[in-house]
Amino acid sequence: MTDPLVTQLLAARNGGPKLPAAAGEGLTRDRVFAVQAAVAGQLGPVGGFKVACPPGAPIIIAPIMARDIHESPASIRLAAGEEVGVELEYAFRLIAPVPDTDAADFEVQLRAAVELLPAFELVQSRLADPKGATAALKMLDNQLNGAVVLGAPCRDWQGIDVTQAQARLTLGDDILLDGPASVPGGDAFATLCALARALGTHCGGLLPGHVVITGSLNGLPWMTPPTTATGLIDGLGSVSMALTPV
Repeated sequence: MTDPLVTQLLAARNGGPKLPAAAGEGLTRDRVFAVQAAVAGQLGPVGGFKVACPPGAPIIIAPIMARDIHESPASIRLAAGEEVGVELEYAFRLIAPVPDTDAADFEVQLRAAVELLPAFELVQSRLADPKGATAALKMLDNQLNGAVVLGAPCRDWQGIDVTQAQARLTLGDDILLDGPASVPGGDAFATLCALARALGTHCGGLLPGHVVITGSLNGLPWMTPPTTATGLIDGLGSVSMALTPV
């Protein structure tokens, strides 16, 4: 029997009613992951994962659908009047299989198995109140992921310090970030390592070609398109997208 939350989330993605706050009552982590997997089974293939390591709390994991991953410059059409968020992030892309997480040199091997990219995450929600939703309900909704836009990859990224960033972000004519930016969790690569160790076979596991986004360098500004977004991470590169209402 299909979990009713799966049916509701799929309907919300197709313009149906958004999930009310009551949908999050009694949610267990196991059910959240089961719903994520079932939704991905309908919308997949999975093209990557969104991850965060909040202090004092379990790791946050959410799949990203391959069809929602775009190359920069991207043009994305949205429902008229829809409020969305824009996040500039460090992203990693697997260029080789994930090494054995029990290996003594796991992290050394993983560094060689990924390339680094600047990325935008477009934050969209199938929830009626995404800003006030519980942590479990947000993760049920794939942590509010709507799309990812990728800048040019950097294969030889070992000299880039992903524990910090100098970055710039503009939305339309507004400058939202211009200077030092805090990296969520303090180390984007450590966040990737945490995902590799925790993910297992959830939603098919982490595979070559998959993209992992590691958290916003600029918080979560909400806005209503149309707008253009341009981001730059010093030493890495730029990323851009245009958001247009239908």
